[in-house]
Amino acid sequence: MTNLERPIGLIQATAMVAGIIIGASIFVQPSEINRHVPSVAGVLSVWLAAGVLTLFGSLVCAELSSVYPETGGVYVFLKETLSPGWGFLWAWAMFWSAHSGIIAASSVVLARYVAFFVPLSDTGIKATAVAAILLLSFVNYLGVRQGSRLQTGVTAAKLAAIALLLTMALLFGHGTWDRPPGLSPLTSGASFREFVLGVSAALFAFGGWHMVTYTAGETRDPRKTIPKALLIGVAIVTVCYLALNAAYLYLLPLARVTASTRVAADAAFAVAGSRGAAVISALVILSAVGVLNGVILAGPRTYFAMAEEGLAFGWLARIHPRYHTPYWAILLQAVWSCALVATGTYRALFTRVVYTEWLFFAMMTVGLFRLHQRRGYKPAYRAWGFPFVPLTFGIAALVVAGIQIAADPLQAASGLGLVVLGLPVYLFWIRSHAHRRLS
Repeated sequence: MTNLERPIGLIQATAMVAGIIIGASIFVQPSEINRHVPSVAGVLSVWLAAGVLTLFGSLVCAELSSVYPETGGVYVFLKETLSPGWGFLWAWAMFWSAHSGIIAASSVVLARYVAFFVPLSDTGIKATAVAAILLLSFVNYLGVRQGSRLQTGVTAAKLAAIALLLTMALLFGHGTWDRPPGLSPLTSGASFREFVLGVSAALFAFGGWHMVTYTAGETRDPRKTIPKALLIGVAIVTVCYLALNAAYLYLLPLARVTASTRVAADAAFAVAGSRGAAVISALVILSAVGVLNGVILAGPRTYFAMAEEGLAFGWLARIHPRYHTPYWAILLQAVWSCALVATGTYRALFTRVVYTEWLFFAMMTVGLFRLHQRRGYKPAYRAWGFPFVPLTFGIAALVVAGIQIAADPLQAASGLGLVVLGLPVYLFWIRSHAHRRLS
């Protein structure tokens, strides 16, 4: 495999985990969750459940990354533990739906907060989102050092935004945690289905925790660095999310949070007026830059790995002679993500991302169990709580995906149909690669 530079250490890797997870969606997504679970206790229960599931998933991913510390992440895990076909389908779904969908949805959130300062029409929001994708793709085109340094800096800005909002709530807030009368404090009268749909929406805000594994080929001592980064990063994010949502619900009536498209700005406005809202909005924009940068950095490494194995166009494996980046993969990802912005809505984008990813996470867990059945299996890191934790994660992944698919079967059929289309494409590449080796 073509050698890549290894400038990423524990600090940068942890910043990538926390920076990708703490994306723009945490400053928007609470309204999506409150639609399903309309009470303070119910909402916080949803966020806690999503955090625990993400932690369980990171434990699974940490063990797999210690065994396969190679560029490509989940693609490599599925390929090595199940079959190359599963790895290909993951990468196929990443490009067409899941991964590019995160880029598109996050850029739309960035544009919404830009609209706090400059009034934008729907077309203007889409144009701003496209511009953000192109600019950050160019930064990553210039090199992984630039991308990882930017990630570390904006992660600090995100944590500053959360700390500032929490400080404002503690020092100046005069709110209360309200609950609609007659509803249970734990579930708010919501059914199990509604609770799971709420968790699904929260999981989008936790999305991207696995992406640090895509850059294992550019990480120093990845067998130790990546597991540590996953566990530290997910723990930090879970605490931040619980505190931040408690602050939202303390500063604003629950109905206001549910209706808001810029909940962080609205919460800051309730405490400090327009100036406070402007400061928070600016920090949220930096936060959105961070998640976009992290996801744009991670994804092309999978397409690069595929191309090197003959499962994609060979030019996707080209490394820039000066910047040492998979530049064609970065450019292709940017073009398709911009197309998704132009044609999709925020809710449709994040919904498709969650059910697609979590179906594959369930299969990734099956792969881990298969590894444990192999003779002489001795990973550098073992997932805590095996087999209970991975089993719980795998079952929960199927439940989350299944209920979300059942909630909108027509949209799910189009999304899953796109994934299934990857099967004949995979067979085509396999035959083409075999033909090239024989000729």
